[in-house]
Formats: sequence, structure tokens, C-alpha cells
Amino acid sequence: MRVATLSRYPVKSMLGEQLEEADLGAAGVPLDRRYGLLDAATGYVATAKHPRLWRRLLQYSAAVAGDRVQVTAPDGHSRDVDDPRLAEELTADLGRAVTVAAARPAGSEVERPDPEDVLAHGVEATVAAPTLEISMGSAADTFVDYAPVHLVTTTTLAHLGMDPARYRPNLVVEADTDPFAETGWVGRELTVGGATLRVVLPTPRCSVPTLEHGDLPRAPEALRPLLTANRVDVPGFGVLPCAGVYAEVVHGGPVRRGDAVVLR
Repeated sequence: MRVATLSRYPVKSMLGEQLEEADLGAAGVPLDRRYGLLDAATGYVATAKHPRLWRRLLQYSAAVAGDRVQVTAPDGHSRDVDDPRLAEELTADLGRAVTVAAARPAGSEVERPDPEDVLAHGVEATVAAPTLEISMGSAADTFVDYAPVHLVTTTTLAHLGMDPARYRPNLVVEADTDPFAETGWVGRELTVGGATLRVVLPTPRCSVPTLEHGDLPRAPEALRPLLTANRVDVPGFGVLPCAGVYAEVVHGGPVRRGDAVVLR
């Protein structure tokens, strides 16, 4: 197996960037999910998991320029993530007051409607949106969903027939395995270039893969196969449609596109 792509997403629920190399540390890829938007009314972290409120975020992109994170709006203009005008512009565009946070407050939660409800009723429908604490598998103050690294195999993606960007992985692993084989790696370690990861949890899927991502159109089929073919008992979360896995960093080190991936 090898690293097919290496990606980071500096602002939660915005599009990200592909990298040739990165030094993985305890927080995963440097500056991955480093920033998040907080809903000023509720305090919840803004995420496209709640598409009625936040799917517009997937039309924005974030990338690192030097030591700064730049956010590019749908109209093509960019702001430094720390520019106070960014929060003002996002508030106007999203229709909800938001602040930009560089550190995740302890106990941060998101609203996560059941993706089947979203598929059944549409992205504009008002459906139940239970809250979920994020980053429970990470000691860092970044805005990851669970653990610092998210990975998926090329065979899983090929089986789904979807662009990897829809699933927002840090690592796409080129592998000659059965689809969803990575689900069976939970509890095992992976040597990835100069880093060692431990797979900790299957990745439950929300409605995000079905949404527009930049120029990618809506794609309900990005989720539907998982509802019937890969429901997994995720410890602490229940039986859920899954694709890919979360991992923690046991030993940090450099990872480059093309590096070998070895399952231990």
C-alpha cells in the first residue's frame, strides 16, 4: 500500500488543499482543522453536517500561504483567517452570526441531523438535529470530528464511485484490498512514511458527502450504498453507515505522497 494523496482542511467544513508532504504530529497534519466557526447564537461549531444552516461553507476554501491560513470566498477574493472582516463577510453570506476560533473550546458540539432524514426530506427541510461532541479521540484543540487523522482506501472510493473530496480524508491509501477493508484495521497500527498511526474507529458518515463541494454537484448516491452495504457498530455511537477510519498518531514523522503504508 502507499499514500495516494495527502490533504488538510485548515478551516472546518471548508474545502482544503492537497500536499506533497507533511510532518505528522500528535494533532495530525499541521494546521488541519485548526480553525472553526462558532455560531454566535448557540455556541455550536458550524459544520455542513447540518446542511440547512451550513452547507454554504463547502463553497469556501482554505489553504496555507507561508505561515498564514487564507480563506477564499466563492467569488474568488481571499482574506487572512485572522482578518476581522472575514467573520463579518461570513456572517452576511451565511445569514447567521459567526466568530472565527483558532482553538476548540472544551466540550465543543455540533448539530448533526440523521443523514437519512436529510436524504428523505431535502437539505432545506427542518429536521431533528441532535448534538454531538467533537474531537473526543484527540487531545489537541483542533476541530477534528473525532481523531487527528482520517483515512480511506482507493478500493473503498472506487466501490462508491465518488471523488475523494466528498469524504474529506487526510490520507487516501492506495491498496489492493476489498472495499471497506480498512474498517477491519481498528486496533491495529499503520506505518505511514516516517509516522506510525493506530486505527481507532470506523468513520460514521453524515450528509456532507452528498452536498455540493465547490464545483462538485449534489450526489445523494455518495451515501446511499453505505446505508445498505456498510453499516458498522461504532463503539459509543451505535450502528451507522461508515466509510474510512479515524486514527491517532502514535509516533510522528514525515509523510510524503507515494510513501509506503504498512499494516502491523
